[in-house]
Amino acid sequence: MDAIVVTETVRVPAAALTMRAVRASGPGGQNVNKVASKVDLRVDLDAIEDLSDRARERLRVLALHRLDAKGRLQITSQATRDQSRNLQDARDKVRALVIAALREPKRRRASRPSTAARERRLESKKRRATIKRFRGRTDDWT
Repeated sequence: MDAIVVTETVRVPAAALTMRAVRASGPGGQNVNKVASKVDLRVDLDAIEDLSDRARERLRVLALHRLDAKGRLQITSQATRDQSRNLQDARDKVRALVIAALREPKRRRASRPSTAARERRLESKKRRATIKRFRGRTDDWT
């Protein structure tokens, strides 16, 4: 099995990948009972090359529900009836997950509404209150 190249520097070496083929669930007729087309791909996260500690931690958080008991990332694919295409799909999923972990999240800067926006909001609330006040019985208008 080949290494997964994520960027020019970051790659998942072949030694970090473990692939297992199992029978897929769902429709497929007789084929589903005799062909192991579903792919179970496991990735050792500590073996990913040139991944910063912060990106590695983001990857662990992103893949939290996909980690097995040994802390390896578990990706499955049964999208097609062909084992090689399912393997490629699983490898693409791993690559996309690592790319997502490489992106630094943007810092949120607190903002506050302008004075004009605050006044517009209060004015619309007053208009709405007036509309609601005129609903109902007419003897309450006084």
